[in-house]
Amino acid sequence: MKGKNSTVAAKNRNYSIAEARRNFPSLVRSVESGKVVELTRRGELVAVLVGYREFERLIIARRSFDEAYREFTKVVGLAELGLDPDEVFGGLRDETAGREVRL
Repeated sequence: MKGKNSTVAAKNRNYSIAEARRNFPSLVRSVESGKVVELTRRGELVAVLVGYREFERLIIARRSFDEAYREFTKVVGLAELGLDPDEVFGGLRDETAGREVRL
């Protein structure tokens, strides 16, 4: 995405590539502490530095829907609420074969 303005939260700091080279150790410490660093070239946003935990959260640790749902039910405690997903959502899916298709 090109543009001079950041689309990320205002708490993030922009650095030119040259500034980033000079300040790399401090930028690494910043992203380790949870900040996001935006890198620009000639005023255009070209890259973003994030800490490994954030990267893992965004990219690596993707779970299947089934895994996420199972974790959600543990955290929310549907059993404690007395909710039965089959009872709540059971009649929502259309069980018909669908429309007839001519080939």
